[in-house]
Amino acid sequence: MIHYQLRCGQAHEFDGWFKDSANFESQAKRRLIECPECGATDVQRALMAPAVSTREAIPAPATPQATEGEVLPPERKVAAGGRAPAQVVAMLQRLRSEVEKNCDYVGNEFADEARKMHRGESERRAIYGETTPEQAESLADEGIEVTAIPWVPRADG
Repeated sequence: MIHYQLRCGQAHEFDGWFKDSANFESQAKRRLIECPECGATDVQRALMAPAVSTREAIPAPATPQATEGEVLPPERKVAAGGRAPAQVVAMLQRLRSEVEKNCDYVGNEFADEARKMHRGESERRAIYGETTPEQAESLADEGIEVTAIPWVPRADG
């Protein structure tokens, strides 16, 4: 894998990982690489500082470890260090927009509605809403797939 610092035509910079240089060139030529901040597809490699190794190894940050059968709560699966980078926030805002556009909001009835759809008592469709960690775990135990996503403020306001 190769890491590139990328820049779109609007001068937004972001990271990209590619199999090799030819893979990047092919994707860029076909305009398959999209700026996470503005959606532009006119993307080029930006200047990057070289990686310099040192004699001292930098220790990896500690991560919580689940014991057998334990599911770590979502609040423990977060990145540290303050605010998320702008491109991450922009991607999450786009995700929120797509979810709101393509899914039905069921609010606090999420777990009940997911069960009804799973049992065939309700029309199967994409839904989103709120649920507690305990309700989400119970749904998973029943074989109902759910995914928690970070819910950021809308891009427009």
